[in-house]
Amino acid sequence: MPPVLVIARLTVQEASRRRLLIALVILTLLVVGFSAWGFNKIATVTTENGLPLPPAQVKVITSQLLIVVTFMYSGVLALSAAVVAGPLISSEVESGLLLSMLARPMRRSEVVIGKWLGLAVLIAIYAAGSAFLEIAAVDWATGYVPPHPIELVLFVGTEGLVLLSLGLLLSTRLSGITGGVIALVAWLMAWIAGVVGDIGIGLQNQAIENVGTVSHLILPTDGLWRGAVFAMEPDAVLATLRAAGTVGRANPFSAVDPPPIQFLMWVAAWFAVMLALSVWSFRTREL
Repeated sequence: MPPVLVIARLTVQEASRRRLLIALVILTLLVVGFSAWGFNKIATVTTENGLPLPPAQVKVITSQLLIVVTFMYSGVLALSAAVVAGPLISSEVESGLLLSMLARPMRRSEVVIGKWLGLAVLIAIYAAGSAFLEIAAVDWATGYVPPHPIELVLFVGTEGLVLLSLGLLLSTRLSGITGGVIALVAWLMAWIAGVVGDIGIGLQNQAIENVGTVSHLILPTDGLWRGAVFAMEPDAVLATLRAAGTVGRANPFSAVDPPPIQFLMWVAAWFAVMLALSVWSFRTREL
């Protein structure tokens, strides 16, 4: 087996033994259960005349609440990726474990890429599994399924991979706690910068709007989040937002258009740059 895959397998096994993952699974199941109960209550709401809400209105309400729930999931995924990736390399450097590993015919680049692959698999499994459970729960409660569920999973999962990549780069130089905190704060600042950019769109102020654009290039998590939002919005909501013009676009929990192909290409290039920087940083570090 290639050394990269060996490192990836060991990383998966080590992470699977941590209580963080067990706690994350338990909390996810609890959230899915409570959210299913909450979404089920939407179908029991009646109008002033005592009649049930029209199906179209139930669909719109459900989609907007699902966006809020998904934002919570993306936050949990970002936190988990940052916390796990922060000590990924730094802790093994401090303990001296990597010295014994690198004494064998193994390159540092193989260690970095292998660890990234291992955690990427776990993030992909969690993103897909939690999304499937939540979508199934919403479907059971209200009969609503997002228009683009596959795209939803891909955008949210990629958001977690972005935090993993950033945390891995920081882990090559900083302690686990420091790197994890910096990665999480960067995710929050990128989201806030996206909100500022939305305000610029609403005010038709190009300078303020550029704040969001630049943040999407530096850390593309908010741009990916907008892609996830677009994947959850039904046609009725999109039509209303487009009719509202710039006002409809100035909302961090709405997306009138999917992410442009140029942005998606930049995300792919961003991953390549971050992995290259991580490999270079680890190679030049004295152990």
